[in-house]
Amino acid sequence: MTDPHPTLLQLSLLGGASFRDVTDLLGGLTWAEASAPHPGLPRTLADLIWHLSVTQRASLNIASGRADGWPDDLNVWPQAPLTEPDFTAAHADLLAGLPEAQALARDPSSRARDVLTDLAVHSAYHWGQVALLRRLNGTLPPAGSGA
Repeated sequence: MTDPHPTLLQLSLLGGASFRDVTDLLGGLTWAEASAPHPGLPRTLADLIWHLSVTQRASLNIASGRADGWPDDLNVWPQAPLTEPDFTAAHADLLAGLPEAQALARDPSSRARDVLTDLAVHSAYHWGQVALLRRLNGTLPPAGSGA
């Protein structure tokens, strides 16, 4: 983050304040790990990344004024097993949206602040799931690694 004095909202969107930095959580994540099922769990890491990407993109579209509201027909979870290209695209879009979220959170309108706050809370919940699955896999990078 290049902002010398990030706001709490900015920190909440990218991690580093109340939860692990997102780049740390995703460091070294491979398709093999992301697509591996966990017994008793309904979602893979790939599913979570796809979900985070879709909800982030929809939220950023609203916060930036590119959309008036949440799309009625938006599927927020994959409707079929993801392929590696699906995962790669979702992962890239998720990472590409983080700087946009940071920029929008720097001095947001009232509407953008509400949308971004909801996004931050929603995402933190799922980032916790990502961290737990990576810990169970033994692949959670060390805090502050930026890996």
